[in-house]
Amino acid sequence: MGNSSSRSAQAFRAQFLPEEQAEIDGLFGALSSDQNSPRASPKSFSLEALKSHVGDALPTEMIARLYDGMRRLAPTGKAKGPSEHVSQEQFTMSLSHLLKGNAEEKSLIILRMISAAEGPVKAREVQKFTEDLVASVVHVLDYRRELRGWTQKKAPGASSRAQALAAQLLSQMKLQGGKELLGPEQLDCDCDQATVEAWVFREPHVATFLRVVVCKGFLVLCPCPQLASLIPERTVDPGREFGSLLDVLSVIYINSHLPREQRHRWHLLFSSELHGHSFSQLCGHIVHRGPCVAVLEDHDGHVFGGFASCSWEVKPQFQGDSRCFLFSLSPRVGVYTDTGYNDHYMYLNHGQQTIPNGLPAWHREKGPWAANLETSMIVLDIEGMGGQHNYFGLWIDVDFGKGHSKAKPTCTTYNSPQLSAEESFQFDRMEVWAVGDFAEAHPGKGAKSILDVDPEAQALLEISGRSRHSEGLRDPPEDQD
Repeated sequence: MGNSSSRSAQAFRAQFLPEEQAEIDGLFGALSSDQNSPRASPKSFSLEALKSHVGDALPTEMIARLYDGMRRLAPTGKAKGPSEHVSQEQFTMSLSHLLKGNAEEKSLIILRMISAAEGPVKAREVQKFTEDLVASVVHVLDYRRELRGWTQKKAPGASSRAQALAAQLLSQMKLQGGKELLGPEQLDCDCDQATVEAWVFREPHVATFLRVVVCKGFLVLCPCPQLASLIPERTVDPGREFGSLLDVLSVIYINSHLPREQRHRWHLLFSSELHGHSFSQLCGHIVHRGPCVAVLEDHDGHVFGGFASCSWEVKPQFQGDSRCFLFSLSPRVGVYTDTGYNDHYMYLNHGQQTIPNGLPAWHREKGPWAANLETSMIVLDIEGMGGQHNYFGLWIDVDFGKGHSKAKPTCTTYNSPQLSAEESFQFDRMEVWAVGDFAEAHPGKGAKSILDVDPEAQALLEISGRSRHSEGLRDPPEDQD
């Protein structure tokens, strides 16, 4: 048994580089020599020693879970009762499982972190573990001051954001028989190691969150490589700070679904709080600015939005590609991606020209059309994602503050449910964030009159005998000398 245990310990040590082994040995030495643990032998450490070393970096519940997972782990991999303290073999094996292990090894220690009993655990126990894990990630990153400009404070609808994200992670678990964990009625179902292993393999957030908790909680094997793509740097133009709709958990979740090259930075393009409740302002700040994330909150507290994979352009055709998606952040958390049914990913049309109804009105010497023909030509201003015209998964109307999210039962483009509380909704707050290396604004781009881009509209104006009120007052188009 002793030789088997020794070989096992050496095998797990071999998972680490020599400098990593030295760091882990140094951490164990610090824990096992802690003066707050007089009952522990020199080659082990107690829960009190671990709490003293970690301090307030992790919630007490997570420290206890990590400690229990270590002491319940048998170095030989065979079942046995939990030890009183954590030995060096158990410590090394645990860190190997958590930081370097495969889905099977991670599932083994997760089960030990949940329960001392051998065999399956209840789904509600996995749920509580997942909620503790999600909360611990935000806690430790806030404590280590690594939120990268984001906030831990409660954003609108964020009172249960950790629980909502935990529920989304848990929804990826397949119970025995292939049943999905979708509601409270499944929480008393058994989850064996095969179930937990498949869940860890299917849901990469679990492994990433465990690594962040261990590396940042214990301050071991830092810097944590996963952290660079976990939380993007938040940038806002100088002097334009504001309270975002997004908290750090929301950003972590959305960011994980972006293309990898766009996860390192988010820059604010538009905020209704800063730039006003104006569709024109929205368009002016997001057109030709690269991929971006838009998020809003309706009057019922639902928070949702979408990712545009390329620059928004004003044109009467759909744009974008299969990387676009819609998402929900409150009261539920979810990302809804391309179904392949159509290519209606993005649509933005601001200042569409059309012939007004009632042509005789154009010929009146005085009247509403004759007096305001140039402005009356602007009749359609829309921004939408997914679905069909007048039936979008997410639509923002020209009458800023209004929109719709239609799904019967789901959006054809993204398979998303109704994102808002009501099909037709109202909102006060909206934000748009450029992601990755955002494109700088080009002054004057898109600033032409609609008459510059529509010769037919100009001809109709001249036929009516009306002059162009803006003629001579505007700068020449940028493509002219």
